[in-house]
Amino acid sequence: MAFSNGFTYMSAANHGSINQSRNLDSNPSQDYMDLFGMEHKHKLEEIKLILGKVEDPLESLIMIDALQRLGIDYHFQEEIITSLSIQYENFRASSDGSLYEVALSFRLLRQDGYHVPADVFNNFKDKEGKFKIHLCEDISGMMGLYEASHLAVEGEHILDEAKDFSGKSLNASMIMLMDKDLARIVQNTLEHPFHKSLARFRTKYYIKSFQTQHEWIQLLQDFAKMDFNIVQRLHQRELVHISKWWKELGLAQELKFARDQPLKWYVWPLAALTDPRFSEQRIELTKPISLIYIIDDIFDVYGRLDELVLFTEAINRWDIAAGEQLPNYMKICFKAIYEITNEIAYKVFQEHGWNPINSLRKTWVNLFNAFLVEAKWFASGNLPKAEEYLKNAVISSGVHVVLVHMSFLLGHGITKDSVDLVDDIPNLISLPATILRLWDDLGSAKDENQEGYDGSYIECYMKEHRDVSYESAREQVFGMISDAWKRLNEDCLSPNPFSPSFRNASLNVARMVPVMYNYDDNQCLPSLEEHINSMLYESIAL
Repeated sequence: MAFSNGFTYMSAANHGSINQSRNLDSNPSQDYMDLFGMEHKHKLEEIKLILGKVEDPLESLIMIDALQRLGIDYHFQEEIITSLSIQYENFRASSDGSLYEVALSFRLLRQDGYHVPADVFNNFKDKEGKFKIHLCEDISGMMGLYEASHLAVEGEHILDEAKDFSGKSLNASMIMLMDKDLARIVQNTLEHPFHKSLARFRTKYYIKSFQTQHEWIQLLQDFAKMDFNIVQRLHQRELVHISKWWKELGLAQELKFARDQPLKWYVWPLAALTDPRFSEQRIELTKPISLIYIIDDIFDVYGRLDELVLFTEAINRWDIAAGEQLPNYMKICFKAIYEITNEIAYKVFQEHGWNPINSLRKTWVNLFNAFLVEAKWFASGNLPKAEEYLKNAVISSGVHVVLVHMSFLLGHGITKDSVDLVDDIPNLISLPATILRLWDDLGSAKDENQEGYDGSYIECYMKEHRDVSYESAREQVFGMISDAWKRLNEDCLSPNPFSPSFRNASLNVARMVPVMYNYDDNQCLPSLEEHINSMLYESIAL
């Protein structure tokens, strides 16, 4: 098929850890908990006592920042909520303070859903409306301003100016800094701004490099090491469960042409749902993701157009008997989709009292219909207009299938209104899909199974605007990704019925995209492989 498909277009070549699950103990977390469980509990209680006693507003902000960067904030949600509510009242009363303090407060409050105004940064401008030059001497302030600028929503030009000003200043400072450790921290800030990075994937870095003068940091870092290892063993156990399920399902044996990558498929829910309590949800979510991959291979590699039409019609009818007319390989796949979807729906009904089968079925129908549209475009050789391509590609990315399943598996406050909203694919679903599709279409990846013509937004756009160069078209796409992030930020700040867990998962899907598409010259994913090894196989020495 002509068009790569977001969630389904993650493979470059059969290399290393991405495609191969290592042998893991079937119950890898228990021994570690037996050894360190009590010490972990005592350190947790000690940190809670310290957090409750901190009175200085800036120290409180720094500690919250440290908890989040070290990946242990999920233990302290009540304390963080209470502290930030106080910080918000202080922020409303007065936004005075150093650039570092104001920027840190602004970022942490916005990340938590407080719509604090960006014009607080006008205090750091001169009479000509430009940021004061002497601010460049404050490296911590510049890093804070750069971090804060990534929380911008549409129309906040002051944050665009802040990003440009702080980014240029920090890049220049790296050349002049004598402190090489500080230079590396500056570089990390520029390459991995917190709001657009996966905090859990950066935990080990911050355990080594988070800098503050406060004595509690060593306790937090020691606790974070222990906690990382405990959670890692939970993830290992999940992967054992998923590998066993995939093997027993038998699709890899039946469909020899399809990808066989349960480890890679699991990485998406691992990144999206970071709270260890969502273990069952991560396992269940890997199942529809695996099916999206398989369906993509059928549409892209193996299926004839007439067979794909029959396959799509069978999914639209959602009747197991409708699959009897399909070729055997499609029949096997249809049966797996039908049964797994019904199993997930039944689990949701048992746990949350709502049967989501109609919503889940609709996601598959929409996906197949979008796949078929692309298959017909490919067969005809005719490119659609860029806008039409992107509208369909957002659905064929598969993101809506995953996030709709996720919303029901999380089960927070399911009502008819929230279900209707999910069915209409709101911004919290469509915007991560847009970001994923556009990153994909920047053309950095070629799948080993994707042959022939490779359509993309860039190609559709250049066909429509024949005077535009390839580089200009790429800049257009980067601008669209930036705009989609701003709209996603705004949606997270606006009142909506979705839980904080779902909103954060939506952001994490968008954050995961550059990791999944960071291909090197050999069409490998070294960054992804590094994260997989770190998250699943390499523990931290205590």
